[in-house]
Amino acid sequence: TGRKGGRMRNCAPQDLVGVVGLEIHAQIHSNTKLFSGSQVGFQAPPNSLVSFFDASLPGTLPVLNRRCVEAAVMTGLALNCTINRKSLFDRKHYFYADLPAGYQITQQRLPIAVDGTLTYSHLGGRKRNTVVTKSVRIKQIQLEQDSGKSLHDDYRSQTLIDLNRAGVGLMELVMEPDMSCGEEAAAAVREMQLILQALGTCQGNMAEGQLRVDANVSVHRPGDPWGIRTEVKNINSARNLARAIDYEIQRQMFVLESGGTVQNETRSFDGKTGFMPEPNLPPLMVYEACSTAPPGVAPSQVVVLEEVRKRLPELPSFRRQRLVETYGILPEHSFTLVNEDGLMDYFEAVVKETKAGPKKVIGWVMNELQGLLHQQNLSVSQSPISPQALAQVLNLQENGQISSSIAKQVFQELWKTPGKTAQQIVKEQDLGMVNDSIEIHRICQKVVDSHPDQVQAIRSGNKKVLNKLMGLVQKETKGRADPVLVRAILEQKTS
Repeated sequence: TGRKGGRMRNCAPQDLVGVVGLEIHAQIHSNTKLFSGSQVGFQAPPNSLVSFFDASLPGTLPVLNRRCVEAAVMTGLALNCTINRKSLFDRKHYFYADLPAGYQITQQRLPIAVDGTLTYSHLGGRKRNTVVTKSVRIKQIQLEQDSGKSLHDDYRSQTLIDLNRAGVGLMELVMEPDMSCGEEAAAAVREMQLILQALGTCQGNMAEGQLRVDANVSVHRPGDPWGIRTEVKNINSARNLARAIDYEIQRQMFVLESGGTVQNETRSFDGKTGFMPEPNLPPLMVYEACSTAPPGVAPSQVVVLEEVRKRLPELPSFRRQRLVETYGILPEHSFTLVNEDGLMDYFEAVVKETKAGPKKVIGWVMNELQGLLHQQNLSVSQSPISPQALAQVLNLQENGQISSSIAKQVFQELWKTPGKTAQQIVKEQDLGMVNDSIEIHRICQKVVDSHPDQVQAIRSGNKKVLNKLMGLVQKETKGRADPVLVRAILEQKTS
C-alpha cells in the first residue's frame, strides 16, 4: 500500500480500512444523583454535594432515581431501541481512588435498552455540499454511576479527590463498530448530542464532561477478520474525536505496513474488572401501560412506556425534514440550520418578521451572517445583529427603499454598531434609493453622452455592453438607483 506524506491514498480492494466503534457516556440531566438525594452541579465547591451513600459509608442503601430511568427509556425510544421490561443492576469491581465503594453500580448483564439505530448525516461530495446519510447500530444503553474526580497536584506530589460527581447518573450508549473513519464518528456523536439535547435527557456539553466518548479503533482488509483494536479514551470534542481516530487508523496502518503488529492497548487506565449482581437493588421493571402496572403501586413509583412516548419531542431528523417541506430550502441548508446551535431559531425568527421569501433569508443567514460569525469565531447567540434587525434590512430591500448591494453595506454597518437600526444607518449615510425619475434620466443621459463607443456597440447588436453603462450609472448614484428603471432608460436612450 502506498503512503504519501502520512496520508493514505484512496482505498483499493486490497487496502486496509478503518473500523470504529464508540462508547458514549452521557450524564443524565437530573436535579439529583442516580441512587442518592445529593444535588448535581458542575461548579460547586469540592465535596459539597456528597451524601453518606455517595461517600459509601457503611449501612447506606441505594434508592433509584425515577427521573434517570425515564431519561434512559426516552433516549432508548428516540434511538429505536427495544426497551427491556425487566433489567438488572450489577456491581463492577475495581479499585480507584475516586470510587469510594470499590465498585460501580452498572447494568452489564441485562441493560435497560438494546438493539437500536442511530441515523446520522455529514456533508460530503467534492464541494462538501451533499448530505451523506448513514446509520450505526446501538448495541445497548445502560444506566450506571459516574465516579468522582481525581485532581493531581504535581507541585506537592499529592492527589486530591472531589466526590461531587460520584454517583451522578450516566447512560452508557454502546455502538457497534459500523463506522470507518473519524468524520463518520464525529458526525454520529454530533447527531447523538442533538438528539439528547432535544429530549432534555442530557445537556451534552462536552467541555463540562456531560458527554464523554471512548473509541475502539482497528484496521483490517475487507473480508478478513477484524484487526486488533486499541481504545482511545475520554475525548472531549467532536473535532478532537475525528482527529484522534484518524491518527490512530493511520498509526495502525503504518505499523502493519512496516511488518509490525498492533498491540491491544488502552491509552489510559484499564482496571481488571469483576462483576456480580447488585444485592441491594431489585430488578428494574418498566411497564407498557398504566393498566399493566401492579395494583396498589403509586403512579409516581413506576415508569410507563406509553407515558414516556407521549412526551417525545421533535427530533433533529424530523426538524430537518420539516424545514425542507415548510420553507422549500435545500437538504444541505436544513442540515446546517439544525446542526449549528441556535441557527434554526434565528432563521425562523427572521422569516416570521420579513416579507422576503425563505430562500432569500437562507442566503443571508448562510452567507452574510455565518460568514461574519465564523470569521470572528462567534456562536449564533453572540451575533451583534438580532433576527429582527436582519428582518428590517430585508424589509427595506423588499419595499424598494434600498438596493441589494446597499442592504449588504447596511448589514456590515449594523454589525459594527449594534445599537443603531437599519433605518437610522440608511438615513444618516443617505443610502436610500434615488426615486427621482428626472434625476435618474439626467445621470443616464450623462453616461450615454460620455461613452459614444459603447453606445455604438449596443446599437450594432452587442447588448452585453449595456451592463457596463448600468454599472457606471450605479457608481454615480452610489448603488441607489432602481436597476430595472436604469436598464429601461438606458435601453431607450441607446436604441
